[in-house]
Amino acid sequence: MNKDTAARKPKMKRSFILLRLFKYLLDYKWLMVTALTLTVTSNLLSLAGPYLSGFAIEAIEPGKGNVDFKKVILFCSLMIAFYILSASLSYIHSRIMILVSRKVVFKMRTEVFNKISEMPVGYFDTHQTGDILSRISYDIDTINTSLSSDSIQILTSFITVVGSLVMMLTISPPLVLVFAITVPLSIFLTKTITGYTRPLFRKRSAKLAELNGFVEEMIGGQKTLKAYNQEETTISKFDAHNEEAVSAYYRAEYYGSTVGPSVNFVNNLSLSFVSLFGALLYLKGGISIKGISSFVLYSRKFSGPINEIANIIGELQSTFSAAERVFSLLDEKTEPADLPDAVDLPAVEGNVALNNVDFGYTKEQKVIKNLSIDVNKGSLVAIVGPTGAGKTTIINLLMRFYDVDSGKIMLDGIDIRNIKRNALRLSYSMVLQDTWLFSGTVYENIAYGKEGATLEEVQAACKAAGIHDFIETLPEGYNTVLIDDGGNISKGQKQLLTIARAMLLDSELLILDEATSNVDTKTEVQIQKAMRELMKNKTCFVIAHRLSTIKNADLILVVKDGEIIEQGTHKELMSRDSFYAEMFKAQFQ
Repeated sequence: MNKDTAARKPKMKRSFILLRLFKYLLDYKWLMVTALTLTVTSNLLSLAGPYLSGFAIEAIEPGKGNVDFKKVILFCSLMIAFYILSASLSYIHSRIMILVSRKVVFKMRTEVFNKISEMPVGYFDTHQTGDILSRISYDIDTINTSLSSDSIQILTSFITVVGSLVMMLTISPPLVLVFAITVPLSIFLTKTITGYTRPLFRKRSAKLAELNGFVEEMIGGQKTLKAYNQEETTISKFDAHNEEAVSAYYRAEYYGSTVGPSVNFVNNLSLSFVSLFGALLYLKGGISIKGISSFVLYSRKFSGPINEIANIIGELQSTFSAAERVFSLLDEKTEPADLPDAVDLPAVEGNVALNNVDFGYTKEQKVIKNLSIDVNKGSLVAIVGPTGAGKTTIINLLMRFYDVDSGKIMLDGIDIRNIKRNALRLSYSMVLQDTWLFSGTVYENIAYGKEGATLEEVQAACKAAGIHDFIETLPEGYNTVLIDDGGNISKGQKQLLTIARAMLLDSELLILDEATSNVDTKTEVQIQKAMRELMKNKTCFVIAHRLSTIKNADLILVVKDGEIIEQGTHKELMSRDSFYAEMFKAQFQ
C-alpha cells in the first residue's frame, strides 16, 4: 500500500521545492543579508586581482627588458592584500551560512517530529518505520549539507560570473562574443543531463529508505530470526536490498557526475577560442598585452564558477529528492481537527454505546458491520473471536485512532466526535500486547501518564499489579534504569510494568488488548483480581484469546467477521451450543 500510494503522488517541481527552502532561510533574513554583503564584498575584492595583475604586467616593457619594480611590487602587494581580505570575509561568510543551515535543519527536524505526533495512526500502519527515520535523519542531513556548502558556492559563483563578465566587457567586448556560443552550450548540456538524472536521485532516496526499513525490521526481530535459522535467508534478502540501493546510488552518481566534465570541456574550449581571437586582436592593435592578460584571467574566473555550478547541480538533484521526501511528509494529512463546539468531558462516568457502526480500513472491505452494543459504567467487557474478526478495530474506534464510516459511538450519551480528542483519550488507560518502555528509571516509566505521581502511588499500583516485589530486588529498586525498551528485564515483567502504569491513572475506562499474553496463568488470575478491585465503578474492555481468564466478565462479546454473533456471561454462553462454547472447549482439547 505504501509503494502504491507513493507512486500515485504527484512529483514536486524544483521551483516549488526551492521556494519552500527559501522560506526557511527568510526566517533568518538578517543573517542572510550579512552573508550576502560579505560574499559580494569578498568577490569584488577577488575580482580586483586580475585587473591589478594587468597593471603589474604593464610595468614590464616587452622587448626592452625594462621593469618598473616599484609598480610591480605595489600592484602585487595590493593583490595579496585584496586576496587575504577576500579570503577572510569568505571565511566569515561560510561560518554564518553554517550557522543558518544549522538553525534551518533544527527547525525542519522539529517540524517533522511535531508533524509525526499529529498524524493519524493509519499513517504508521502503511509506512515503514525505517522510511520515516530515513527522512528525519538522512534526508534532512542531505539538505543541511546543501544549505551549508552548495548555497555558499552557488552564491559566490554567481557573483564571480557576473563580475567577471562586466570586467571582460570593459576590456574587450568583441572577445566576449566567444561566450555567446559556449555558455548556451553549457546550459543545454546541464539542463539535458539533470533532466535525466533527477528521477535517478529520487529513486536513490527511495531505495535507501527501503534498505533502512528492512534493516530496522531485521534488527528488531533478531531473536525470531535466529530461532528459525533464517540468517542465510535474511542475508540474501539484505544483499538484494543492498544491491538495489547501491545500483540506484551508482546510476544517480554516475550520470550526475557527467555534468561537471561536460561543462568543463566547453569551458576549456572557450579558453582556447579566447587565446586564439585575443592573439589576432593584439596583432591588429585591438587589445594590449595588459588587456589580454587580464581578460584571460577573468575568462578563467568566468568559466570556473560555471563548471563548479554544473558540479553542484548534480549534488542538488540529491537535495531536491531529499527535500521532496521531507516536504511530502510535512504535507501529509494530520488527524482531523476537533469540532468547534467539541466538549472537554470534565467528569466521565464510563457509559459506552456503539450504535449501528460500520467501518473499513479501505472503502472496498468492511471490517465492522452494523455493530451495536451498550456497556454500562463499571462493567468488565470481554471481546473475543477469531483472528481478524475486528476485536482490535473496536478498540481503535473507541479511542478515535480511526473514525467510523457510519453510525455513532457514544460516551456518556455524547457522540465521541463531539468530544475533544485529547479529553477522550485521557478518559482511557490502555495496555497493549506490544509493551513500550523508554530509557529511564522504573519509577519514571510507571509514572509516565500521571504528572506529579508520588513514589507511594507508584508503589501502590505496582503492588496491585504484582510487580512490586520484583522491583525491590532490582539493584536500585524503583530508581533502576531500564534500557533499550526494557531489554534488561523479561517480557512478562515488562508487561506487568505497563499494567501498573495503566493502574496508576485516574481514568474511568481501561482497555487491555491482549495485555496479559506475556504472563503465566497464575499471575494473570492475580492481575484480574487486582484489576477488578482497582476498577470498581470503572469500565473495562478486555481483548483476550485465553478464554479461561475472562470467566468473571460482566459481558462477553463474541465477534466474527465484524459482527457480534453472541453476547452474554460465561455461564450463559457455555449453556448454549454456541460458537463461544466451541472456542472455549477447543482450548482444552
